[in-house]
Amino acid sequence: QVQLVESGGGLVQPGGSLRLSCAASGSIVSFKVMGWYRQAAGKERELVAQITRADASDASTDYAGSVKGRFTISGDNAKRTWHLEMPNLAPDAPAVYSCSSRLAHRGTWPSAAPYWGLGTQVTVSS
Repeated sequence: QVQLVESGGGLVQPGGSLRLSCAASGSIVSFKVMGWYRQAAGKERELVAQITRADASDASTDYAGSVKGRFTISGDNAKRTWHLEMPNLAPDAPAVYSCSSRLAHRGTWPSAAPYWGLGTQVTVSS
């Protein structure tokens, strides 16, 4: 019923930029939280950034300490998309970035539940 699909990952040189996008489809009624997580081989999945109530005047964002001030998350409830801007990337181990959302669809509204995309690989290397 609900599907999240990431795009925008790939191989980029140090100092380069990537813009990840997530597109949601299905009988979605509302988004509570839109987020991005990443997981490198041998490590636990970690929250990179999330935005709560993206279209509200009191929308709020949270970032991992390692990316705060560098990455920017944005979301558009009407378009059912959210993005992660990652400028000036530093060399790092390859990681799979997955989008996630806590959302309500017709089968669960007003309750919300988490949904995940399959992920997109990001590699920063020369």
